[in-house]
Amino acid sequence: MANRVTSLCCVVLAAVVVAYAQRRSQLVARNQYERMGSDVTMQCGSLDNDASVSWKVNGTDVKAQHRLEGPRLMLTEVDLGHNGLYSCFQNPHGERRDTIYLHIGIPPREPTVTCRSNTYPKGFYCSWHQLHPTYIPTTFEVDVQHNQRSLEVQKDPDHKNRCRVRFPEVFSSFPYKVNVTAVNALGKASATTSFEESSIVKPDPPERVTATPIRFNARRLEVSWHSPATWPDIDNFPLKYFLRYRPLIKEQWQHVELSDSTSHTITDAYAGKEYIIQVAAKDTEIGTWSDWSVAVHATPWIEEQITSTTEVDFPTETKTSPIPSSNAPQKAEPPVGRAARLLTFVSPLLLGMLLLFM
Repeated sequence: MANRVTSLCCVVLAAVVVAYAQRRSQLVARNQYERMGSDVTMQCGSLDNDASVSWKVNGTDVKAQHRLEGPRLMLTEVDLGHNGLYSCFQNPHGERRDTIYLHIGIPPREPTVTCRSNTYPKGFYCSWHQLHPTYIPTTFEVDVQHNQRSLEVQKDPDHKNRCRVRFPEVFSSFPYKVNVTAVNALGKASATTSFEESSIVKPDPPERVTATPIRFNARRLEVSWHSPATWPDIDNFPLKYFLRYRPLIKEQWQHVELSDSTSHTITDAYAGKEYIIQVAAKDTEIGTWSDWSVAVHATPWIEEQITSTTEVDFPTETKTSPIPSSNAPQKAEPPVGRAARLLTFVSPLLLGMLLLFM
C-alpha cells in the first residue's frame, strides 16, 4: 500500500513538473530573427492548424499589414518597425500560448580589417568594423596565421572590435594572415588581409609637445617633445621625428626632419607672429610615419616697449623776482589800487577848475 502511494505521488509530481515547464515555456519569450524586407510567419507554439488564436504586439493589437492562418501570424515586407514582443492567445478563453520577440535585421557583410604595430617589436593589433549596420547582435571570429601555425589572439578589453597579437619572432620574412568573420543569426561573412611585419609598424604620435619663445630672440622658438609612451624599447628601436610649423597667417608648412633628437630650435620664425607646431614619429628603419601630434601654439619673444598712454600736465612754477625783467609779465594789481591812483590824478584837476570859475 505504501509503495502504491509513493508511486502515485511520483506520477503526480512529474505531471506538475511537466505542466510547470510547459507553462514556463509559454511565458518566456523566444527570439525569432528575420531578414529586412522579407515576409515573416510566426507560429503560436505547437497548436494544431485548426486552432483559433489572436495576436498582440507589445500588449496591443497588431496594426501592421498581416493575415492569420490558424495559429500562424503572417507579416509582409517587414522592416524595423515590426520589431517587438508578439504574444498569441488561444480562443475562446484567451489563454496565452506563446511569446515571440521578433528581431528584424540584415546578414553581415565583409568587415573592413586593418592591422598596425604601435608597440614594435612587442606585438600588433587588428581592428575591424562593418560598413553597414546589421541591426541585430553580430559577433566576430578572428584567426591569425604565421608560418603555417595559428597565433594566440587576445581580445582588447577597451575596444570591442579589436584584438592584440604578440610577434612570435622579430625580423620575420614570413607574412601574417588575418581572417575576421562576422556572424549573426542571419548569416556570416569573412575578410582576410595579409601583410609583412615591417609594413604595419606605425608609432603613436609624440607626446607633451611644447614650444617656448627665446628671450631677446625675436625669430626663434624652442620646441621639445617626448617619444610616445606606447613605444616599448626606444634604446634598441629608436625613432626619428618630423617637425612642421607655420604662422597662422600662412597656409604653407615648413618641415624639418630630425634623427633621434627630441628638441629643435626654429630660427626663421616671423617676429611677433603666432605659430602652430606639430611633430610626427617613425621607426628609423621600417614602417610609416605616425599621425601628427596635438597642435601647439606659440609666439616668438616680443621686446617690451614702455609707452605713455596718458598725457601728463606739468604745473608751471611762478617765481617772484626782486627785479623783474622788462619782458617779464607784470603782476596784476587789485582793482582798489587802480581807483586810488585815478583819484590821486583827478583831484588837482578838479581843484584848478573850481578856482578858474571863481
